[in-house]
This record gives sequence, C-alpha cells and structure tokens, in this order.
Amino acid sequence: MLSRNSGLRRLARRLILLLFVGIAILGGGFLWFADSVTSLRAPDGVKADAIVVLTGGYLRIEQALGLLRDGAGKRLLISGAHPTTTPNQIRKATQASADLFACCVDIGYDAIDTIGNANEIARWIHEHNYKSILVVTNNYHMLRSLHELRRADPGTEFIPYPVINADLTRRAWFLEPDTLRTMLSEYGKVVLASLRDWMGVARWTGLRTEEDNRGSSQGASL
Repeated sequence: MLSRNSGLRRLARRLILLLFVGIAILGGGFLWFADSVTSLRAPDGVKADAIVVLTGGYLRIEQALGLLRDGAGKRLLISGAHPTTTPNQIRKATQASADLFACCVDIGYDAIDTIGNANEIARWIHEHNYKSILVVTNNYHMLRSLHELRRADPGTEFIPYPVINADLTRRAWFLEPDTLRTMLSEYGKVVLASLRDWMGVARWTGLRTEEDNRGSSQGASL
C-alpha cells in the first residue's frame, strides 16, 4: 500500500513538473512572439516582382495599393475577397485609381482563411512566374501568414510589409484587453500551425468550393 501511494506521489510530481515546463515554454514563446510582432517595421524603398495583400484587417488594401502605385511591385493580388464583392466596390472603398485597377490589380475570391490565402497566392505566383513577393497584412498576423506562405511555396522569397495601426512599442498594450486578446489568439494559432506541421498533419486547402461560391451568389441575390 505504501509503495503504491509513493508511486502515485512520484507520478503526480512528474505531471506537475511537466505542467510547469509546458507553461514556461508557452509563456516564453508568447514573449518571443510579442517581441517579434512589436519589432516589425515596414522596410523603406523595398521592391519585389509583385505584391499580395491578405484581406480582413485595418487599412491592408489601402497600404498595398499605395505600394503598387509607388512602383514597389508590378502587380497586386487582393487575396480572400468575398465572392459578392466587386472590383469596383473595392476600388471605390479605397479611392484607388480606375486605371491602376484596370491594369494591375487581381482579386482572389477563393480563400476562406490564412491557409487558403497561402494556397491562392501560391497559385497566382506560379501563373505569373514571380520570384519575390511583398506580403501586406497587419503586424500581428504577419508571422502566421509567412509561415503558411513559405509552407505553400518554399521557392518564393516573401518580404514582410506589416501594416501598423499603432506603435505597440510605445504603449502598455498588455494592459489593454482587446489588444492582449488579439495577440494571445494569434499566438495560439501560430503554435497550432507549428504543431500541425511538426506532427505531419495534413492541412486542408482553405479554399471555397464551387458549392460555397454558388451559395454566396444566391445569398447576395436574395
């Protein structure tokens, strides 16, 4: 009986130790993630073959169109647009030039999430034979975007161009519930993506099917 109790105590101590180690690793990883995000800066005078922007965040498309207008890339893909959104609606919302849209902007409607963005972008890159790409998305979303893009297309150079709506280095952002929640959520997604790849779990495509597109079109017409 004593031997059994002693064995249970040793097991409990080991489990507690493993729990503390796991918490320390996750905590240290979050500190690294937060430092990486807050340190991101948009590079000056950078140029690439083309530009991609992942929809869904603050001023992403406006920033990407500005880069295209300034000649940072030859063409722009807006990835992850809703199927019911027209190019003209995007152009008017961003107050972009009609000529710029007509000549040099493509819109991808198939991506549902960041994995889908990566697959949609990789397909577009191969269609145009580009070698270097400026990636425009919010700073907190950049690390996971680059992870998925490099996984989908390891042969292309992806250059981060973060959209920064607030300088987190000058704020106690960890005391702001909304900002902290966003950072923790995004860090959790980075951890899950890394674990998925480490374990060799197959990714889903993250792309809309024809049935999805038909459903969106029918919903828009109601």
